[in-house]
Amino acid sequence: MSQRPQQPSERDPGRQRLQRVLASAGVTSRRKAEEMIVAGRVSVDGRIVTELGTTVNPERQRIAVDGQTVKVERRRYILLNKPKGYITTVADERGRQTVMDLVDVPERVKPVGRLDRPSEGLLLFTNDGELAFRIMHPRYEIEKEYEVELDGHPPPDALERVRRGITLDGERISPSMVRPMRNGPDGTIMKVVIHEGRNRVVRRMFDEIGYPVLRLQRTRIGPLQIGSIPRGAWRELTPGELEQIRQAVRMDEDDFRPPRPVERERPRSSRAGAQRGSTERRGGPPSRGGRRPDDRGPRPSGGPPRRRDDRRSSGPNRDRPPQRARPQGGGPRRGRPPGSRPPERPDRSSAPPDKQQPKDQPEKRDE
Repeated sequence: MSQRPQQPSERDPGRQRLQRVLASAGVTSRRKAEEMIVAGRVSVDGRIVTELGTTVNPERQRIAVDGQTVKVERRRYILLNKPKGYITTVADERGRQTVMDLVDVPERVKPVGRLDRPSEGLLLFTNDGELAFRIMHPRYEIEKEYEVELDGHPPPDALERVRRGITLDGERISPSMVRPMRNGPDGTIMKVVIHEGRNRVVRRMFDEIGYPVLRLQRTRIGPLQIGSIPRGAWRELTPGELEQIRQAVRMDEDDFRPPRPVERERPRSSRAGAQRGSTERRGGPPSRGGRRPDDRGPRPSGGPPRRRDDRRSSGPNRDRPPQRARPQGGGPRRGRPPGSRPPERPDRSSAPPDKQQPKDQPEKRDE
């Protein structure tokens, strides 16, 4: 008995497509997982699933392939307020402090993006590889907002140069927003919003105009705000925040879009028969000479190609002279000057008596 796919109104933030769960667990690729589902090899809570639209919550439901339970790691989504002095990496070969020293959970979470060592602010951790990929990919244009304190007070023309874009490593970087917020004791405090995720991109932009960054704090990642998280502390995403970030990267649209049907390979004989049938309905393929099989006779070798009228040399009408087409528009016949009268028919009364026919009988013609 197959399980009915969940409707969009029944979904929750932890529910996702079955083929994605299998691919994330390392069972197989997503495409192969779809074939396994259609073949009836996958079960959810003991019930065979054969519909590709089925969604599951891997934290609450038991998923098995060929009777073997699939071990699915619990999804974690964590927000950290990173302090200065920590490196954004999973492990450091030089033994320096990393952000993993601040987030101690049993799941294998990883930081999404990075903040350099002197920077601070919002950093997202997750073991959801698909979500992490989309947040960092420029296609989805997830905004990152920063609060930046500069060394000095740049004039408006310098800030306008940053707004128009700065070329770094041969590529032009154009921020979405560059706006002064207030004046600090050492310089202007700016709000900067960018889509690019390059290393030290904000610092390098202001270095180009001669006003280095003294302090940099990330305050927002898409819809996720740093809020009141203390420096060096972390918390889980709320269900509402998780739904918002999934919508920002269009994961819900992909999860609940009608799936592609899995194509089953057709036998070669049926394909060939279908092609022959369609070819016969169209009259057959052209021959090597460029004509279809219903043409009359082969093309003569040598000399100019045969005209349409030459085809009358064979068949029942071979003795009938070719007729000329009348001009369109009802004009006069070819060979008669316009306005002239047609020639009069000869008077049959002048013929010999033995050749005359009665007027009340129709003229006989050769059949």
